[in-house]
Parts: sequence; C-alpha cells; structure tokens
Amino acid sequence: MVSILTGILAGVLGLGLSAGLNPGAAQQAPMSFFVTSAGLGDGANLGGLEGADAHCRALAKAAGAAGETWRAYLSTTAPGGAAGINARDRIGNGPWVNAKGVVVARNLDELHSPAVNITKETALTETGQTVSGRGDAVNLHDILTGSDPQGHYSTAGGDTTCGNWTKNGEGSAIVGHHDRIGLTDSRHMTSWNSSHGTRGCSQEALKGTGGAGLFYCFLAQ
Repeated sequence: MVSILTGILAGVLGLGLSAGLNPGAAQQAPMSFFVTSAGLGDGANLGGLEGADAHCRALAKAAGAAGETWRAYLSTTAPGGAAGINARDRIGNGPWVNAKGVVVARNLDELHSPAVNITKETALTETGQTVSGRGDAVNLHDILTGSDPQGHYSTAGGDTTCGNWTKNGEGSAIVGHHDRIGLTDSRHMTSWNSSHGTRGCSQEALKGTGGAGLFYCFLAQ
C-alpha cells in the first residue's frame, strides 16, 4: 500500500512540474528589444523622434508586448553647435532581450562594446522574425540610427539624421548593420549602429544601400 501511495504522489508531483507549477521554474523575460518589421514607408521621414517612438509602441502592442516606454534608437542633431540628443540616452539602462528571450545586452556599456550580442540571428523583429541581410535575395541590413559607435549624435558635420528624421528626399543618415556584415571586415563597416551614411533620405535611396527605413526599438527600463 505504501509503495502504491508513493507512486501516486510521485505522479502528481510530476504532473505539477510539467504544468509549470514549480515556483522555481525559469520564465522567459519579456521582449524589450526588436528591429521594426517595417518602416513608415516614407524613407527616413519618421515624423521625428515622436513619430518613431509611436511606431515602436504600435508594433510592440500589436505583437502583444508589454510596456509603454518603447523608444526608437535614434539620435538627433541641433543647429548652431548646440548639443543634440543621443540615442543611448533614450533607452534606459537594460538589460534587453529579443522576442525569443535572448539577451542582446545587459547594460549600456555592453550594448556599445564588442561584447554586444546583436547579430542577424538575434536582431529579430517584434514578432520574432529574422530580418534579411547581406547575401539574401533582398538586403535590409541598413538600420537607421544617426549615431556614432557609442550611441551619441554625430559630430562629423553635414546631415547625419535626414533632418532629424523628417526628410524623404535629399540628405543622409547614419545606419548600422544588424547582420554585422559590410563591404569590408573593418569594425566600422560591421558595426550594428554606425556603419555608413545613406545616399539620400527617400525610400528608393535607402533601398540603394541595402535598407528599408527600419530602426531599432528598446524598452526603456
């Protein structure tokens, strides 16, 4: 009788564990980073930072993601030498995980270091899909940032943000490569957030160098 009761108890406990009733079981962290599955369709005219943030929130909400403080990883510049806005200052302190629960960076320092875990396999959309890159039939690896490698606004001069994300014609914006692949193997060309400038700000110009007006979204936390 004792052995029978022991067997029943073991079975019940086993069912409880398989049903996720174990309070010590690991749970996947909610998504806090993604690449937009689509741009706004008007080149680099995103409606400024406000429009870009709204796009992040809308995509996250449609995907069932929690949180309201979604921010686009975009920098802006200011006229007359005044300080601009740094992308890194907009996104909180981390950590950040993708739609599949993979950590891409634990904090701001790691995000802007060689240890960052942003690759084609981890820079997923809000629905967990891979974004095509160099070598695929359609290359979409140019991700708008307007930033230098440390996530600051560029001081290189000229237009580096397509008029602070309001232009869809002439101009230029700094982009990164989400797949970490460039025309050369230099660290600059393989940067996730600061590889080169675009040939223009229109949708066609962005396509010309391998882009579609996509950008990174982070949950500020």
